[in-house]
Amino acid sequence: MIASMTGFARNEFTGPFGTLVCEIRSVNHRFLDATLRLPDSARALEPELRQLLSRELKRGKVDCTVQQRGSEAGACNLEIDRGVLQRLLALVAELSKVLPEPAARVDLIELLRFPGILRQDSADSEQLLQAARKLFADTVAELVRTRGREGERLASLIRQRCETLGSMVSQVRARLPEVQARIRARFAERLKELGANVDQDRFEQEVLLMLQRFDVAEELDRLDGHIQETAHTLAGNEPAGRRLDFLMQEFNREANTLSSKSQDLETTRSAVEMKVLIEQMREQVQNIE
Repeated sequence: MIASMTGFARNEFTGPFGTLVCEIRSVNHRFLDATLRLPDSARALEPELRQLLSRELKRGKVDCTVQQRGSEAGACNLEIDRGVLQRLLALVAELSKVLPEPAARVDLIELLRFPGILRQDSADSEQLLQAARKLFADTVAELVRTRGREGERLASLIRQRCETLGSMVSQVRARLPEVQARIRARFAERLKELGANVDQDRFEQEVLLMLQRFDVAEELDRLDGHIQETAHTLAGNEPAGRRLDFLMQEFNREANTLSSKSQDLETTRSAVEMKVLIEQMREQVQNIE
């Protein structure tokens, strides 16, 4: 399924520990580049959450934020980590001995703010971690659905432009006999103006060389092949962004060659319109995973 790299998802969960809010935003990127911002109470989950992201998403710059809003007073049990507190006080005492000035008094409020001093009891902590896991997984699933819907919209636009491109290729191909006849007629007229008396066999050889040099049938065949390959890629189940990006480069290469070899004004105009369509598709492909 075609998926976009652009998406947004948000979910909330309320429990005894307060309210957890998870927001995930993603935009296009060459690889998977995830940034996670977690509350201290759920910091231990970061490796696990990164693995979940890498399983569900293949490409995109992903910004994940989980916030914990305060619970009602007394709803969660806080306790002091006495081991951390003792080590911190020992460091404060050691520091006060080496300072030339009298040490400032320890502010108890600032002391409680030191990371690791206050912690929830183990039951509350495990409940919070379980809730954070589920909330994050649900939000990632919602993001995947959002990216999938956007991807289908992009795929539909690309299919429409491929159909238009195919029609233009058919129109140019239909004009080839007329273009070849014009080249032949112009060459004969030029020889007549110069008064040159050329052997018919030599004339036919020169005309054949010119037709080969200006022939665009091969470019048109390759454009048809790229259109078919694009349709096949859009119908697949694997991430297709990189393959589609390569196909857009090939489309552009053939359109440029068609324009440079063209000896017909209408064919040149068609080549320019093709390049406009290809550029529109390329911009859409930049957002596909």
